[in-house]
Amino acid sequence: MTHRSLDIVLDEMLDAIAQIERACAGKTVADLESDWVLARAIERGLEIVSEASRHLPDEVKARYPDIPWQAVRALGNVLLHEYHRVSGRIVWNVVTDDLPKLAETLKQIADGEKRPTAE
Repeated sequence: MTHRSLDIVLDEMLDAIAQIERACAGKTVADLESDWVLARAIERGLEIVSEASRHLPDEVKARYPDIPWQAVRALGNVLLHEYHRVSGRIVWNVVTDDLPKLAETLKQIADGEKRPTAE
């Protein structure tokens, strides 16, 4: 795997989350389920978060065990390869329940971690 700067990886993840939040502002799960373009945009943002999480060093993730890093990583594969099983409600729950906590943790990492080269 290509070594990437931790700062860049964190920026990518936080930017994708911010864009997802912006796209979902004022929306409901019904909006997501009825708007194909919105749903695919949110899914793509989640894929970016998932893929970028693979570049976070294990030692950094180990300091934040309250985040289900394996699930974050696996989400992209589910969206790509098991798209037929993904419901708007599941995506909406990830966006509304899980992303805010992940974003807060990523901000803590950005504010407090030394900047090693990410894997």
